[in-house]
Amino acid sequence: MRLCFLVEEHYRHDGMPLDVVRQLAAWGHRVDVLRPGNSLMAISEAVRAGSHDAWVLKTVSGGPGLTLLEAAAAVGLTTVNDVRSIRGVRDKALAAVIARTRGLPVPVTYAAARWERLAEIPASEYPLVVKPADGSSGRAVRLVPTPDHLVELGPELAGEGLLIAQPYVPNSGTDLKVYCVDGELYATERCSPLHPGQGVRERQVPLGGEVARIAAQVGEVFGLDLYGVDVLLGPDGPVVVDINDFPSFRKVPDAVARVSRAVLRLARTGTAVSAPAPALAQEPAGPAADPVRLPVQGAAVGVGGAGLIDGLGRADLVNGGVGGAI
Repeated sequence: MRLCFLVEEHYRHDGMPLDVVRQLAAWGHRVDVLRPGNSLMAISEAVRAGSHDAWVLKTVSGGPGLTLLEAAAAVGLTTVNDVRSIRGVRDKALAAVIARTRGLPVPVTYAAARWERLAEIPASEYPLVVKPADGSSGRAVRLVPTPDHLVELGPELAGEGLLIAQPYVPNSGTDLKVYCVDGELYATERCSPLHPGQGVRERQVPLGGEVARIAAQVGEVFGLDLYGVDVLLGPDGPVVVDINDFPSFRKVPDAVARVSRAVLRLARTGTAVSAPAPALAQEPAGPAADPVRLPVQGAAVGVGGAGLIDGLGRADLVNGGVGGAI
């Protein structure tokens, strides 16, 4: 198969997805890596059917890669994840509305284009967690204990665009991250970025039934196949505080091979698998794990069957020894 990975500068040296790119190339597939943040693109000529089986995006929120992926989907090319699903979770304000409307446990969410307007939130809602609606990788996430602290943090929040604020969910200082890959759920725990002094070692943990149900529902609601869900175990039960398309999959057993196989299956079929599939001829299976397997869902990729690249100028090819950008 021939695939195109869109990789932003922020991730140009990261193992996820570059190790996936290398794995796919080792299995004999043709993988083009495009860095949209550092390329001149003849986009009107480049986005065309016939040259790739699927496009895969690893980009920061607000990065140019999502526009390219949307252009590919607009002309009928397959995208992993579905570009509409990615847009739905990249905008955290939009994601909060969709999630609460569909019954997912997310906090009440306030939004304001200027940080000063957040001062109108009732004092009874504090402490607050405030972050940019288009944030990623923990950028500018702030714990605001009181209205007075909001005034102190105001200059740091200025210029971040649309902001969202949610009442803080009391918790142990440990975040639970649930990853979905190839129809299976894996849970890891790690120290919360809001409580860096907890000293929690990141590790894989058993996944409880209620959290598994919530994580599976996230995939159904947003139409995602490869995704991560940040969950806090609050006093009233699990609460979803963030959703990511194509996350790091840290601590997932044999993550590179699992993600690689998932990308290939989605490129071929457009549907997540519901039962373990036999290893493909050039794709050896990874070690056994104890995930929670999801039931089959509807297609969560864009409709189509091919990608692009000729004419993008600086695409990097990963096959047959070519691949200078990674």
